Amino acid sequence: MQSLFKHLQGDRVIWALVAMLAIFSFMPVYSASTNLVYVVGNGSTFGHLIKHAALLLMGFAIMFGVHKIPYRYFSGGSVLLYPVVIALLVFTLSQGKTIGGANASRWIRVPIVGVGFQTSTLAALVLMVYVARYISRNRNKAIVFKESLLQLWFPVGLALVLILPANFSTTAIIFFVILILVYLGGYPVKYILFILGMGIAALSVFILIAKAFPDAMPNRVNTWQSRIESFSDPNETEGYQVEKAKIAIATGGVGGRGPGKSVQKNFLPQSSSDFIYAIIIEEYGLIGGLVILVFYFLLLMRILIAAKKAGTVFGTMLVISIGIPIIFQAMTNMAVATNLLPVTGQTLPLISSGGTSIWMTCFGLGIILSVSSANEVTEEQLEEENEDPLSILHETIHD
Repeated sequence: MQSLFKHLQGDRVIWALVAMLAIFSFMPVYSASTNLVYVVGNGSTFGHLIKHAALLLMGFAIMFGVHKIPYRYFSGGSVLLYPVVIALLVFTLSQGKTIGGANASRWIRVPIVGVGFQTSTLAALVLMVYVARYISRNRNKAIVFKESLLQLWFPVGLALVLILPANFSTTAIIFFVILILVYLGGYPVKYILFILGMGIAALSVFILIAKAFPDAMPNRVNTWQSRIESFSDPNETEGYQVEKAKIAIATGGVGGRGPGKSVQKNFLPQSSSDFIYAIIIEEYGLIGGLVILVFYFLLLMRILIAAKKAGTVFGTMLVISIGIPIIFQAMTNMAVATNLLPVTGQTLPLISSGGTSIWMTCFGLGIILSVSSANEVTEEQLEEENEDPLSILHETIHD
């Protein structure tokens, strides 16, 4: 075991936090999987536990392998992977299959491992790296808006247009995080506002087209509309989910019912993924819910520290671009479970069941660890950057 630790590079606190979240996930996933077994009739609880363990083990293998790669290689890798991501998104939209009743055009089946793969999560990761690359390469240049449209916003917009029909929440998260990133990177505010307006206009056009031709994208806009309208209506499907989640939280109290003693897991759809935070509070109480919240807060702090210590602008922006969405996704999941946001379908990173979320989260954390492990930067790299990596944040604040 000690020899294994010697091979773990980067921020050891991040390694520890990720390991603790993963270990904690076993009990909630095992408990909540009874809904899939006895209500849906899918497999056995032990089988779901073994599957979750295998997915986590594969995720840690991915994180270990990725953190050994020098982070500068991810810059060019984002360019090479972009066409692959676009092809996967087009294929995902066209294949139109469902997995366990989930949305028809979010998933593709991975034949070898037999699990569903949500291509939008891979697209989000590639886009974040691509944006970090653009910011670092253009930091000392005067931004020409027409050039940035072709170099930055067209690739981003194309990917988001392909994600939007199946996954509005992921599209919105990616879009707004990218706007934050380019703002931190010194992109002119007037151009950001223009891009924001274009995004809102594009969404409006999409909604109008979907309403005019419902057979082209069945149920998508209606689903968004029903989720918003049923935000506080317990008579609707999404309202029913939130109502059961609120009951789970209320009955959990301060100390919880105890591990495995959740009642609402038998009635709450997606209890092992989208609403697992409600099950955690029901079984472990307010204390358990706060512990999970603190873990993600500590992870955010270590991500910011890794960004501060990065030796290059690209390293700093890479850590921020990948780390912030992970924390944002966790906050979104918890906000949905506590009825602060409408149902979005975002999982709780490293805790919810599901292969895609675990793999892509571990891949992203591996990149962050790769940056944090690069403690020494050559003079050539510093001269190429020609500035302190955190000056991009300092200049933004002073401006």
